[in-house]
Amino acid sequence: MRRLVTFSCAGETLAGTLDEAPGTTGLLIVSGGNELRIGAHRGQALLAAAIAAAGYPVMRFDRRGIGDSTGCNEGFRASGPDIAAAAAALREHTGITRMVAFGNCDAATALALFHEQAGIDRLVLANPWIVEPSGDLPPPAAIRATYAARLSSPAQWRRLLTGGVNFRRLAQGLATLAKRRPTQTELVRSFTAALTSGTPTDILLATRDHTAVAFLDAWHLRHLTALHHRDSDSHSFARPGDADWLRDRLLDVLSRD
Repeated sequence: MRRLVTFSCAGETLAGTLDEAPGTTGLLIVSGGNELRIGAHRGQALLAAAIAAAGYPVMRFDRRGIGDSTGCNEGFRASGPDIAAAAAALREHTGITRMVAFGNCDAATALALFHEQAGIDRLVLANPWIVEPSGDLPPPAAIRATYAARLSSPAQWRRLLTGGVNFRRLAQGLATLAKRRPTQTELVRSFTAALTSGTPTDILLATRDHTAVAFLDAWHLRHLTALHHRDSDSHSFARPGDADWLRDRLLDVLSRD
């Protein structure tokens, strides 16, 4: 059964959707960017229904200033109180004794940063956002991966020889690659420090997604997490077969002690 719930956060009212189920382990889904709790292509709503059908209650919510929630949208770096309030609401409405949380992109980053204050027991983080792009270009690691794929493609060589390439953008990309790799940013350091707490964490990566490529290039403490790779270029896991793969990864984590 699916129902709407509301709960308080810092004087504002947050809107959530609860897919009920009898299990004592629940899933909290956190939306990324300015995305509504339904998710891209209704992906989070469909995912919640599938997880609940397997016996695990699931809550999704809009953080302050997004969708049906009141307040000001201050971005993922200020979403700690929202995540804590949603986690408390999930416990209150279901009586669960164990909580897994899932987020994609900057929602994954927010969960890493704020999960302890929310009392979350286990994390599943998809395509975490820890490397900022350079201007209107993707991060250097993503550019390198794109060029490597294109150099192995005869079709791309034909485009180059027949004038089908934007040389201005090509020059911008090459200039970005020529720069030295920057030192670890504050966001990378904060993300890494947050996961040294020992909270069990699984990281899901769409191997051809720019954010995932950049994350993998910057993430050097792989012993802290379990990495799972999906051969997809979809940031939101929207290609054929992606949704089933994502569901199965989450069900595997939810079934663990």
